[in-house]
Amino acid sequence: MPVGDQARVEVKNRASTVGAALICLSAALWGLDGVVLTPRLANLQVPFVVFLLHSIPFALMQPFLWRSYGRLRAMPPRGWLALSLVAFTGGMLGTLAIVKALFLVNFNQLSVVVLLQKLQPIFALALAAILLGERVSAKFLAAAVVALGGAYLLTFGLSVPNAAADGISLKAALLAIVAAAAFGAATVLGKVLLGSLDFKDATFARYGMTSAMTLVFLGIRGIGLPFASVTEANWVMILIISLTTGSGAIFLYYYGLTRVRASVATICELCLPLSAVLLDYLVNDSVLGPGQWVGAALLVGAILRISITPEKDQENEELGMRN
Repeated sequence: MPVGDQARVEVKNRASTVGAALICLSAALWGLDGVVLTPRLANLQVPFVVFLLHSIPFALMQPFLWRSYGRLRAMPPRGWLALSLVAFTGGMLGTLAIVKALFLVNFNQLSVVVLLQKLQPIFALALAAILLGERVSAKFLAAAVVALGGAYLLTFGLSVPNAAADGISLKAALLAIVAAAAFGAATVLGKVLLGSLDFKDATFARYGMTSAMTLVFLGIRGIGLPFASVTEANWVMILIISLTTGSGAIFLYYYGLTRVRASVATICELCLPLSAVLLDYLVNDSVLGPGQWVGAALLVGAILRISITPEKDQENEELGMRN
């Protein structure tokens, strides 16, 4: 292989590794949000929570990203379609579904809801192949199976999940699956969106579009904007979420997504259940069993396998075809 081609491969691999690491960090922040932060908003209605968690960060971005409006006006129709779909799936629908699911079970079955949400790779991989034409190798599929198996063990250990028969638990499980499909779609559509905008403009536009969509939804449902129900503690928590696990994590996520394939990104997002279970131990004294530790090791190993040597085989194959 020529020296120049080898150097380009190494640079691209390093960029992909950084991108994968940032996506893992953003997913870990979302785990923090689910275990520690969002539960403090359980006194509010779910659609209003989703509106606040998008509109407040969008307002905070105005002084820094107001130039994004000009670039948005120049965006082609394909970009607007991708933005609308990302805002609807990953912004409104996915967030409504997962927050509602967590509120329904009063955060007592967080691990079940989180694992069901992590069915997301199944949807994302299928959409990536259909919409982006991404080729999924046998090695990647093997790593994905290991990661999903690790996520299962991490969440349930060596025991069989206790399938609750009551309607509330069933509804929460179905909502978690809806969230998985929505976030999986947003991962792939976000890749399309980044073809028209950089990661800063994409984050700005996503929060603005999701705020508008949720505002319409609040009006249709007759909920309105019940700001009187928001306590001082709620406002503090909303601000913390807005600056960290909300827009901050999305910035990291989109920056990372510009450097990796959508199929790699969705596996890296499995850091969410890892961080959720670890934080559950630190915050709620929930002790991991032996099977869960095995699952954690498998999950981390699979993510490292994917992120440290991203697309290496594909790059070597492409260079071989050019030489």
